[in-house]
Amino acid sequence: MTMSTDFLDSQGVRVDFKRELNPEQLRAVEIMNGPVLVIAGAGSGKTRTLVYRVARLIQQGVKPDKILLLTFTRKAAATMLIRASRIVGSQCQQVTGGTFHGFAHRMLRRHGHLIGYPNNFTILDRADMLDLLYLLARQLELTGPGKQFPRKSVLASIVSKTENCGGSVSKVIEQGYPHLLGELPGLEKLIPVYRKYKKVHALMDYDDLLLRWRDVLKEYAQVRESMGSWFQYIMVDEYQDTNATQAEIVHLMACGHDNVMIVGDDAQSIYSFRGANFKNIMNFPDMFPGTQIIKLERNYRSTQPNLDCTNAIIANAKEKFTKQLTAQRKGGNQPYLYLAKEEVDQAKFVADRIQELLKDGFKPSDIAVLFRAGFHSFHLETELGSRGITFVKRGGLRLIEAAHIKDLLSLLRIIINPLDRLSWSRILLLIERLGLKSVEKIFSQLIKSEDPLQCLSTYKTKAAWGETVRGLGSLLKRLHDMPADLPDLLLQLETWYRPHLEKIHHEDYPKRLRELAHLRGLAARYDDAVSMLADLALDPPDQEEMEKEKERLVLSTMHSAKGLEWKAVLILSLAEGRFPSPAASFRTKEIEEERRLFYVAATRAKDFLCFCYPAFISVSGTGLLPARPSRFLEEIPADLLQLWKKRIVNDEKIYQKNRQHMSGVTRPPSRPSEHVQQINSESSPGSDQTGFGIFTPGKRVRHPIFGPGRVIRGIGPKKIQVLFDVAGEKTLHLDYAKLSVIES
Repeated sequence: MTMSTDFLDSQGVRVDFKRELNPEQLRAVEIMNGPVLVIAGAGSGKTRTLVYRVARLIQQGVKPDKILLLTFTRKAAATMLIRASRIVGSQCQQVTGGTFHGFAHRMLRRHGHLIGYPNNFTILDRADMLDLLYLLARQLELTGPGKQFPRKSVLASIVSKTENCGGSVSKVIEQGYPHLLGELPGLEKLIPVYRKYKKVHALMDYDDLLLRWRDVLKEYAQVRESMGSWFQYIMVDEYQDTNATQAEIVHLMACGHDNVMIVGDDAQSIYSFRGANFKNIMNFPDMFPGTQIIKLERNYRSTQPNLDCTNAIIANAKEKFTKQLTAQRKGGNQPYLYLAKEEVDQAKFVADRIQELLKDGFKPSDIAVLFRAGFHSFHLETELGSRGITFVKRGGLRLIEAAHIKDLLSLLRIIINPLDRLSWSRILLLIERLGLKSVEKIFSQLIKSEDPLQCLSTYKTKAAWGETVRGLGSLLKRLHDMPADLPDLLLQLETWYRPHLEKIHHEDYPKRLRELAHLRGLAARYDDAVSMLADLALDPPDQEEMEKEKERLVLSTMHSAKGLEWKAVLILSLAEGRFPSPAASFRTKEIEEERRLFYVAATRAKDFLCFCYPAFISVSGTGLLPARPSRFLEEIPADLLQLWKKRIVNDEKIYQKNRQHMSGVTRPPSRPSEHVQQINSESSPGSDQTGFGIFTPGKRVRHPIFGPGRVIRGIGPKKIQVLFDVAGEKTLHLDYAKLSVIES
């Protein structure tokens, strides 16, 4: 029987489905029965397809309460049903729509008693779950003085992944937290206790809602049959993001009819770290024999040159539903490729392009810069800050918001200003068993001393933390009096800080150490610590600025960019060692997901798309090393990209320049406004008998920590007094000060 393709909407206006939908969308909407897999390419109108499918079912006489629409947010379901209501009328509000978790919760209130839960069971929110896990860990004596059991938030993530990935905590630890293998026995002891506690006390956490609802469906045929009879048409959005439990729930609930339509894109499956299973969408036709597969390949977002590039990115996927996106928009330029000398040059290039786009009429909110990991944008954040370009960062902390970065910078601030009370408090409280009262007592002694750092190095106390405090004082005193180059100074501070970092952030300290190494690379751009801290101390947005967040330039991780779009997109650090993630480099499954992540990032662009590849990257413990382009970038045919102002890079020259510094970083040339002459204070030409050399009163000088200042006077042999622009008056010994003369 041929169905009519038009009917009257809620306003009495005839709706022409053929006019409103393209042929592939119309085919998906018109299929009434049996399993349907809609492979919806990026920007292909998948939401429109779901909305019109709901309307079509109701128009064909299906009762609204027989339809179930499952999405990943309540807002998505509500929006779809509102849009469907404009087509079919208010009866659409009778459709059951919502998230997997929300639906499972409603069903467990009815059927939870079958697996031993009363109807009034309590749901643990995230905070409750954290507190309970920590309480049980303490009772099992897994936490306490001298023990490094994972902190609450990481513990909860491990438990959640264990439950969603088949119950093997050892597998979760080996794949995601190998540095926590020593805690595996404790975790294997804790998780069963946690499960039992919840059951005894009628508690369910977020994961239990899905797991327990699946258990009910598996164990009780009458419930399965009831679901199949009740919900005769099931639709699922973003199916590529479902986990194994969700896929099983869909299969069990379709009992007796298999009228299931799933919509998703295998090429955008990027959330395995949350438990999403790429195989769900690939195996759907096997789970539901007779599945009709419909591909939505007409793209309404991008231009064809951009799509030619993104099609090439995903073409090499080892397992996929082959599709070729075709633009419905005309025109467009080829994506750009910029070969940067290194990551500092990359940041300057991106900032330049952003300023040009803004001059060309783009709004800040039209532009996004994407990257694989949060620390990849640190150089850019500093560059944007120096140019007064505001931005919002999504998916990862801004550089100075991360606790470990704040800790290290606090140590640096103390060297500059030994009376910085906030920085002292932050650092001293890192020391085990040193509490607030002791911190106040120490600080009261420091402010009375003419030399606070020397005072700390000889601080008298019988407390167990005394030796640690005195050691810190000695280190800071030495670095204050005999400063090293800024990157090396940070490395020495990090050496002191590392044991505290590993203890406090035991669950993810390797990642934090990489970010500290990146901070050292950033420091190489500066002549002194004061200048760096000034650039990093960007003013936090006030409430009014927060409300304007939507109007800002966006810096985002690739994961956080999924589902969004911008007129202009620039993608950073497409070099091996940065992308794909080093953690995925030797595992095929993870590499394939990294490829899909690159595809997701590139398909966010409507008009302007630019890939950036730094020829050299900073590697922790090694320094600047030459890097080849990301393997995914190399897979794009050269004729699909245009080089941005093609440049010749002398790799050997850059490499030799970068090897000059043992800390693994390269200092930039001096600022255009000033020329800095390095002086050996003991053997400078023209040294006078006083030992001051060219450091005569009135001379402008620069110190590696305190920054620029002016010589006030000489004080005895080889000592001078300098008034620094920021740090104030300091008395320096010329044998150790490493002063430079600034010549205008």
